[in-house]
Amino acid sequence: MSLPHAILTALLERPSSGLELTRRFDKSIGYFWSATHQQIYRELGRLESGGYIRALPTAQPARGQKKSYEVLPAGRDELARWTAVSQEPKPLRDTMLLRLRASAVVGTAGIEADLRRHLALHQEQLAEYEEIQERDFPPGRSAPEDRLRHLVLRAGIDLETFWTQWLGHALEEFEHLGDPRARREESDSGPASDAPGEDRSASG
Repeated sequence: MSLPHAILTALLERPSSGLELTRRFDKSIGYFWSATHQQIYRELGRLESGGYIRALPTAQPARGQKKSYEVLPAGRDELARWTAVSQEPKPLRDTMLLRLRASAVVGTAGIEADLRRHLALHQEQLAEYEEIQERDFPPGRSAPEDRLRHLVLRAGIDLETFWTQWLGHALEEFEHLGDPRARREESDSGPASDAPGEDRSASG
């Protein structure tokens, strides 16, 4: 996803000023596509210059008054084009998984405490998503646009559920782990497996 398309989506849902838009990003779209306030304001200027959005006219222009923006037909067309185009899924890149791989070589000092911290953060985020679901998507709310928005929220819930379960499993494993370096020194390793945690090639 790209920031200009995120902004076009938000403005089609509701015309907003730059300040209102940054607040909406903090509370909704920002859960899955984050951006700083400066990035949002900069992109608003580019979209306006490109003819994709316009500032709504005000009855009494005043110095310092916040401009509200709406999407022009060209902006709607661009968002529809981008929505319809095929895109490849992005490969998973997670620092914690890389750190665990590294700990098999250099030892696990410090990483268990960070796993616990990550678990607490994911549990907190999961609880927040579930609260939003209960508040914003009660039974019977089945309009197409609501179902699609709920689907996005479900992705967040399912992802946080995965991480809380996986981190719990990882911490259970740590209860039985010694130092991987010590285990390597005590015995020769057998044939490498094809599991994601270990390479069979020298390129690892």
